Parts: sequence; structure tokens; C-alpha cells
Amino acid sequence: MANNDAIEYEGTVIATPGGGFYIVLTDDDNIEVRATLAGKLRKYKIKVVVGDTVTVAVSPYDINRGRIIYRNK
Repeated sequence: MANNDAIEYEGTVIATPGGGFYIVLTDDDNIEVRATLAGKLRKYKIKVVVGDTVTVAVSPYDINRGRIIYRNK
């Protein structure tokens, strides 16, 4: 998946089931997305906890999986 093919959603982290995954509930469509952290978030050790508002990049082929690309302040 190229970066320009991704669909971006704003959402809230509602759970952290473990294994580096986060469950994000999107604001627009109320879709639950199972997401991991993108490379820059891992590299700079940015912490994401339940209740954080994040931006999720989702593939147009499978909208139930994605990457957290930004943690909003």
C-alpha cells in the first residue's frame, strides 16, 4: 500500500489488547480499526494510551486494519 492510496480517519483509542495493537473507533463512520503504530511513532517512542485522539491510515481494500500515523494533542 502506497502512502497516497491510504484513507485517513480521525478516531479515539478505545482499547489496547496487546501485541502492539490498538483498537481505534473512528469519529466519522464509527468503524473499529485494529491498528499498529507507524514507524516514526515507534522510532521516537511516542506513547499512545486509551483515550488519545489519533489519525489512522487505512487501506481501501481492508478498512478494519490500519496504522496510527499521528497522535493529536
